[in-house]
Amino acid sequence: MKKWIKRLFIASALMLLLGLGSIVGIYYHLKSDLPDVATIQDIKLQVPMKIFSIDGELISQFGEKRRIPLQRNEVPEQLINAFLATEDSRYYQHYGIDPIGIARAAFVYASSGHAKQGASTITQQVARNFFLTREKTFIRKIKEIFIAVQIEQLLTKDEILMLYLNKISLGHRSFGIGAAAQVYYGKTVDQLTLPEMAVIAGLPKAPSSNNPIYSPSNAKARRNIVLMRMFEEKHISKAEYEAATQAPITGKYHGAEITLSAHYVAEMAHKKLLELYGKERAYNEGFNVYTTIDKVSQEAANKAVMTNLHNYDMRHGYRGATDILWEAPEDNWTNEEIINKLKKEPSFADLEPAVVIEVDEQSIKVISKTSGETSLQIDWDGLKWARPYISDTKQGREPKSASDIVAVGELIWVRQVDEKLELSQYPDASAAFVSLNPTDGAITSLVGGFSFVQSKFDRATQADRQVGSNIKPFIYSAALENGYTLATLVNDAPINQWSGSAAWRPKNSPAVYDGPIRLRRALGQSKNVVSVRLVQDLGIPKVIEQLGKYGFDTEKVPESNTIALGSASLSPLKLATGYAIIANGGYAIEPYAIERIEDAYGTVIYQANPKIVCEECTRLYEQQAENDTPAYEQYTDQQICKISPISEDQIAPSVISPETAFLTRELLYSAVWGGGSWQHKTGWNGTGWRAARALKRHDIGGKTGTTNDSKDAWFSGYVGNVVATSWVGFDNYNRDLGRASINRNLGDEQTYGGEFGARTALPAWIDFMQQTALSQPIVRKTIPNTISTARIDAVTGLLTRQTDHTSLFEYFKRGTMPTEYVEPPARYDFDAQRSTQEGETSYSGENELF
Repeated sequence: MKKWIKRLFIASALMLLLGLGSIVGIYYHLKSDLPDVATIQDIKLQVPMKIFSIDGELISQFGEKRRIPLQRNEVPEQLINAFLATEDSRYYQHYGIDPIGIARAAFVYASSGHAKQGASTITQQVARNFFLTREKTFIRKIKEIFIAVQIEQLLTKDEILMLYLNKISLGHRSFGIGAAAQVYYGKTVDQLTLPEMAVIAGLPKAPSSNNPIYSPSNAKARRNIVLMRMFEEKHISKAEYEAATQAPITGKYHGAEITLSAHYVAEMAHKKLLELYGKERAYNEGFNVYTTIDKVSQEAANKAVMTNLHNYDMRHGYRGATDILWEAPEDNWTNEEIINKLKKEPSFADLEPAVVIEVDEQSIKVISKTSGETSLQIDWDGLKWARPYISDTKQGREPKSASDIVAVGELIWVRQVDEKLELSQYPDASAAFVSLNPTDGAITSLVGGFSFVQSKFDRATQADRQVGSNIKPFIYSAALENGYTLATLVNDAPINQWSGSAAWRPKNSPAVYDGPIRLRRALGQSKNVVSVRLVQDLGIPKVIEQLGKYGFDTEKVPESNTIALGSASLSPLKLATGYAIIANGGYAIEPYAIERIEDAYGTVIYQANPKIVCEECTRLYEQQAENDTPAYEQYTDQQICKISPISEDQIAPSVISPETAFLTRELLYSAVWGGGSWQHKTGWNGTGWRAARALKRHDIGGKTGTTNDSKDAWFSGYVGNVVATSWVGFDNYNRDLGRASINRNLGDEQTYGGEFGARTALPAWIDFMQQTALSQPIVRKTIPNTISTARIDAVTGLLTRQTDHTSLFEYFKRGTMPTEYVEPPARYDFDAQRSTQEGETSYSGENELF
């Protein structure tokens, strides 16, 4: 007996040695084919790029895989338990491979015929997911075991577990539990319920067929298996198990949790990241891009553009239904047919499709894309605007009943307005809006069109359009730098300019001429012929040079007198940047949209370094240059300027003298507030008077712009430290969108009260400023030391000793004020000096020195 035991022991030892030798032999045989497992310590998970606003609102994300990497302490314990119970219940007891688990899985399979428990450990799955293919071969399994053992030697159990939970594919392009929680439930992992955790833990075996979107029944069956394993492992009680198995399957697809709509800004940032890092890195390394826009400004811009375009569209009539699904005597569609049809129809911005199911005398009932079986009513207030569209300048008769507008079976657009449903349509016209911080060029909001889904063409940055009278402040600034003053008289009279047999006759709009007129009033009332006379007097080269100082491409500026009327083409962003230079005192800033970029671990890898407008910084730098010593060293206790230490590269250069910038702002102030005395019948409105009425702020300036035949409408200006440009027009399809050219205008001046900058573009600008700038402190007027004031005669611009309504105070660069007095006091010719807006409420501030 003892000999038998001894022989058995020797045989077992030999077999063990043979086995170990075989393993060593296999290892050295495969060693050259095994990957360098140490690289797992530096592996970067494929994480999509995310784009945020400056205040942390998610705008968009780009990348083929959705992944939200998590740390161990961010994952609920029960979610960990669900995975361990199902995938590897002895995970914290084994060293990469689990002989007991393998034996148990084999026994279960042999006894039941079903593989209810996996034989691969989580570490083996990590080895497979990171280093091997999914082919089912003996050699691959051996490699998997060797790699798993090595991984266990390099990483802690928690590190391996989190690699697994962040890496695994869980269906619908979600990778890792963080992404799965968002995709299926729209939640973070800490918000998941026990049944939801079990659904996610059941996905690794077959994510495409067991997910709750593809097959709720499969998801439920797999979930209940996970719950049973959790119960068996004593992670949940019987009561918890029974309650969880009875819970319904609620998973449905959730896109990225976008909290702020700023698609055009997101695309700008997206292109910049591709330029900086290339496609592979940009889409996979988890960059977090923080843009310069803020939520309040962007939402205000979105709403302003949509509302303004709808209002324009409604003024020009209803173009009819999108489609006719059925008409008498055909049978009405069933609700199910209507709902299925609407599911296939897109929604744009604030518009959603709907089908008319009932038409009463002055109301209709519809089923919309989001209402399901519930019918919604549109009352007469939401219908009566819909006069038939005939052309851009003509409408049909006003409707008397709902049947004059729509019919049962029509597919239409609807939108919510003040909690009521309204008939609508996709606007034919386009729009763009952009706002800037004039002190550093940060873009605070940007809208490139009505709907990014419908058109990805960014009209705010890519569309160069003729700017009309929006160019005039820059031309006037050239005059102010070449001997003109705000009191200089220029003849507001018709021009006949002959070139050979052809005559050029620029006209005012409206065609009212006031004779000799002060420069301030000429800009305020947007006198075209005065602008032309300024260009003629200054010379085209000098004017183009001045435009270049504002950052405009002088190569694209027409070398003709037509530049006086805005024949140059600029994008809204370029134009807003020019106005920002006026607003900030004459300093050149560069607009930028990305504030910083962080990698997946929160390390800042890119930080914007814009040139900043800081007059104190400029003074200190000049002092430093003069003394050849760091001027800022004396300020060790506090930072007295925005830049410290002071660097010339950080300071925005002065391109327009402070005096010229100040006087140009005065011109823009008058374009909003007007001037004169309405009490004494000498008052006049600026073309932007609606802004004065709505905003009631004096730290404001702006200019309207309308091009020939009203093809483009503009308003650009500022309130305090917010600069913005609003544009409305029809797309130039041939140039902008690569399609057949369409020649359309917004409607001439006689159409429904006229379509021009003040009516068509200004309302969006006002709406935006009401939501943003009015909440900010008033910026007090800062008068340069080289600016003087003098009392002048309102008609002649000469000095006066009168102190009544015939006189006013005016600003002058030192040494440029008049030297002559008007004697005797000039009398107003009230007919010649009448306002072209007579009868409208005016806010006059010409005599006020703020």
